[in-house]
Amino acid sequence: MADPRLQLIKDKIRTIPDFPKTGIMFRDVSSLLKDPEGLRIVIDVFVDHFQKIHNENPIDLIAGVEARGFVLGPAIALRLGIGFIMVRKKGKLPGDVVQYSYDLEYGTDTIEIHTDAVSAGQRVVVIDDLIATGGTLEAACNLIEKVGGTVVETACIVELPALKGREKLTHKVFTMVEYEGD
Repeated sequence: MADPRLQLIKDKIRTIPDFPKTGIMFRDVSSLLKDPEGLRIVIDVFVDHFQKIHNENPIDLIAGVEARGFVLGPAIALRLGIGFIMVRKKGKLPGDVVQYSYDLEYGTDTIEIHTDAVSAGQRVVVIDDLIATGGTLEAACNLIEKVGGTVVETACIVELPALKGREKLTHKVFTMVEYEGD
């Protein structure tokens, strides 16, 4: 890890064995987010990364995937001076929505966004806490493109490379730390 902040981030993430089912090593970022230094460092790393992209070709929106993308996304958007949109689980948004169903590492789910969340051609970065199989990020990207947006990049704190989620995505993926195994 060239950036010393990344080891600090990794050190603050706890692992919970056998959650949500036996054999899964759950990488829980809540321990990182409750720590003021950890939260600041995570936001700083994201902002530093996206500021370079934003300076070359402006990003219009950060899309946060429920639920931890809601914690990270608004702080990043505020620092970049851009807007934030929510990618929510089915049935949580009022008004007209589009939805997408997908497979998870251990089940299926459906997410939605408002039909007017993104204007045609707006450049969007999708934020979540972790990429495993890539299903959630792929679904969020499909929704944004369905309503006319352009996905610039996806970004997560944690990547589980063994589950090959990065390979599923057709967009750039930025992650801070990796863990081997499930």
